[in-house]
Amino acid sequence: MKVLKDILYKVSLTSTIGDMDREVSSIVFDSRKVSAHAVFVAIAGTQVDGHEFISTALDKGATTIVCEKLPESIVAGVTYVQAVSSAKALGIMASNFYNNPSEEIKVVAVTGTNGKTTSVTLLHQLFVGMGYSTGLLSTVENKINEQVTPATHTTPDAVSVQALLRQMVDQGCTHCFMEASSHAIVQERIAGLKLAGAVFTNITHDHLDYHGTFDEYIKAKKKLFDDLPKDAFALVNGDDRRGAVMLQNCKASHHTFALKSMADFKAKILSNTLEGLELDINGKQIWFRMIGAFNAYNLLGVLGVAVLLGEEEEEVLRTLSAIRGAKGRFDRIAIGGIIAIVDYAHTPDALDNVLKTINGVRTGNEQLITVVGCGGNRDKTKRPIMAKLAVSESTKAIFTSDNPRFEDPMEILREMQAGVGPSEVRKTLTIEDRREAIKTAVMLSKKGDIILIAGKGHEDYQEIKGVKHHFDDAEVVTEILEQFTTN
Repeated sequence: MKVLKDILYKVSLTSTIGDMDREVSSIVFDSRKVSAHAVFVAIAGTQVDGHEFISTALDKGATTIVCEKLPESIVAGVTYVQAVSSAKALGIMASNFYNNPSEEIKVVAVTGTNGKTTSVTLLHQLFVGMGYSTGLLSTVENKINEQVTPATHTTPDAVSVQALLRQMVDQGCTHCFMEASSHAIVQERIAGLKLAGAVFTNITHDHLDYHGTFDEYIKAKKKLFDDLPKDAFALVNGDDRRGAVMLQNCKASHHTFALKSMADFKAKILSNTLEGLELDINGKQIWFRMIGAFNAYNLLGVLGVAVLLGEEEEEVLRTLSAIRGAKGRFDRIAIGGIIAIVDYAHTPDALDNVLKTINGVRTGNEQLITVVGCGGNRDKTKRPIMAKLAVSESTKAIFTSDNPRFEDPMEILREMQAGVGPSEVRKTLTIEDRREAIKTAVMLSKKGDIILIAGKGHEDYQEIKGVKHHFDDAEVVTEILEQFTTN
């Protein structure tokens, strides 16, 4: 067991009551997971306030309470620790509890609206390909070397992050690449981490349901860079005007990557087809299996990270050229002459990027049929925007259900339809059932046509009324294409 005063090292405290030398068995912030001799950290979340569950935690055997507001009733024999920020305290305490694993492994965090998952997945594959034992924390999966742990959040909770890092260190990992979502940054889920570097991919309107305003969303991303130590690196997309904002007041060394502007890591697109991407990087022509300008940015960011971590550019490029990328990111499925592309594009910018990439390689004779929906209980402002994009850049758009969660799917679809002008209504279909929508897209297709299925990507479920039902876009379209093209 750990001693309380040791795991409170570097935590900003307001006051303490009781024995600081008591032994601690675990750190929890969910009262349902409390066991004997646990520290219960009361966090005021967006849905519930952990301070309301202090008595429950004590009943279950917690002997230490960490909180921002001391309870009115102080129980004898219990230690109370009043922290300036319970959320930040949780991360620092978890790091101390697991013997500060991020000091023994190079951790690089990637943030941005789009490209986080692809970037960290490429980095993981790259460093494994170059012979390193490597960890991954991503939306799709968490990995320790090749051992996979399913992911439930873009960035796990603070205790899970530290526990996973400790496992990585104990199993010989030298590097870990992780996504840092805006939610996680604001909620201090990465507090207590010593980062070797951070990457900013881009920023567009998203998660305004949580952050309230675009400025607050930008501030959330910027906090990652504000907190970097001097010996870390900060690598940002120089073509995104918010990249310079991320570097303001950042103590780490500053670096940029870009396709259009001057940058430390720069490339030129030589060719872009549905088969792959050819880039000129420092006079070298390199072909990659990935597609689209947005992936050119992802590849440049990954190259930058690797070089800043001390790797040789030529070996990095050679290894990168053989990598396929993350599941559900521009996955290409070709059956019977029809091409289906499954992509996670769930923001206007991501959808626009994917559609423009496809249109950039079309001959013009084939149809582009886009199947798209919007998630429930999320930012509503993007629904009409995504619908308008799908209609304006496709031959036909089919609006369908995504993850409605606790919202009425038809109400979501009506909000999407509001973005379609009278002259474009004829180009749209609205089919609530996602399988039927995909089937309709296939039935409307002929040889040479392209079907884009956007919004869910790697997800293998649909969440309806709090229940997750198995649904994998790639599985479904493959099954329907095989039936359709063999009949």
